[in-house]
Amino acid sequence: MIIAVDTAGGDYAPHEVVKGAIKAAEEYKIEIALVGNKSILHVLARRHSKQVGLHIIDANQVISCDESPLKAVRSKPNSSIVVGMNLVRDGAADAFVSAGHTGAVLAAAFLNLGTIEGVERPALGSIINISPSAPALLVDAGANADCRPSHLLQFAQLGNIYAKKLFGTDSPRVGLLSNGEEETKGNRLIQESHQLLKESGLNFIGNVEGQEILNRTVDIIVTDGFTGNIVLKIMEGLSDSFINSLWQVGQFISKANRLQRKTSVRDIQVGSQSKRMDYREYGGACLLGVKGNVIVAHGRSQSKAIKNAIGLAKRTAEQNIPMLIREENLTREVTV
Repeated sequence: MIIAVDTAGGDYAPHEVVKGAIKAAEEYKIEIALVGNKSILHVLARRHSKQVGLHIIDANQVISCDESPLKAVRSKPNSSIVVGMNLVRDGAADAFVSAGHTGAVLAAAFLNLGTIEGVERPALGSIINISPSAPALLVDAGANADCRPSHLLQFAQLGNIYAKKLFGTDSPRVGLLSNGEEETKGNRLIQESHQLLKESGLNFIGNVEGQEILNRTVDIIVTDGFTGNIVLKIMEGLSDSFINSLWQVGQFISKANRLQRKTSVRDIQVGSQSKRMDYREYGGACLLGVKGNVIVAHGRSQSKAIKNAIGLAKRTAEQNIPMLIREENLTREVTV
């Protein structure tokens, strides 16, 4: 298995991306195609290229976050995002991971890979792992700001396919994010989507409110990409604040030697909780509905998050999610 990794994308590229890729190659026993500036990558990876399966693919153009996604993808064919996506398209890589310009990654996937027949809009499926029992899947986490009811129905269908393999459950519970549990609640998009989901044949349990995301009452949370991205970033902010608070508590405990033995068990429990709340544990979101495996990592990803994003790409490729979606024969809904 070969995973292509965009080494030019993200706030900490290329150093942290390369570090994470090397850790992933060692831990997961896979090959990594580092895509980016060849001369820089040779310097960063030369110590490890012989011990682990690293390949360097030259891409001398970079798409910055302030560029128009479509324009950048079309005008920069030798950018790390386009070159990495083309490796998947051509069968030279099993998946592509990028922490770069999300819009450009989505545009490159749409233009260079294409969507699976029957899929109206590809969607980002992001794993949320707050509950100690099991994670949940948020779809859409940011690919589509403006949606129709038929789109939300397909997001649920795409998430259902993905969650079955990722979580190992035969009938994932699907909930529609709304401002109330009653089916009459929500705006027009939510109300019409609710009716479609009721008739979909999915294990749809109805509307869920924001606080229920943390209670793990559903396996799949369906919403539009605008709302989903806000939800995701709020949770990431809470995660950062929570972990910072734990660090401060840890500093206090380390100074209070007389409390060390009494709090040792609590420390372990707190550490486990902070790990669950840390978005870096899952690394990224899977782009569902395109003809290839694409993982969009957080722009602030450091080596740990990159390593875990590559691990998610590996699991997604092993399950061959695009083929499973294609076999479902999703049909486009008639939209009004």
